[in-house]
Amino acid sequence: MHNTDERYMREAIKQAKKAYALNEVPIGCVIVHEDRIIARGYNKRNTIKSTLGHAEITAIKKAGKVIGDWRLEECTMYITLEPCPMCAGAIVQARIPKVVIGAMNPKAGCAGSVVNLLQMEGFNHRVDVTYDVLQEECSRMLQEFFRELRKVKSV
Repeated sequence: MHNTDERYMREAIKQAKKAYALNEVPIGCVIVHEDRIIARGYNKRNTIKSTLGHAEITAIKKAGKVIGDWRLEECTMYITLEPCPMCAGAIVQARIPKVVIGAMNPKAGCAGSVVNLLQMEGFNHRVDVTYDVLQEECSRMLQEFFRELRKVKSV
């Protein structure tokens, strides 16, 4: 693990905290190109009332505008939680070469937990993945969020 990976994962965690503040599941993402953050995103499904309101989707849309292309072939994505099937598909479609993941998602993760869409043999693009960068911090934030949510629902 590089200090660079930790530095950018901390930026993704800042995005996750924005989601947390909106009472959204705290997931954050940044996309880096030439050692510069070009796009940020955080989970806001409930806020925008859309299943497409995932951190990765938001960041991919923004990065495409910055780059001027749908292909993000020279970018790295940093994401606090292993991507779902929709986001893993979008990562493959955007041709992102490298993804750095904070925490794994055993119930819905598609970078190795349930399936690994990022590295499937049959696809024309496979992603290099780095796992468990600042894993404890990313996991703790999610656990805290869901603990608070259960407390509220039980009242």
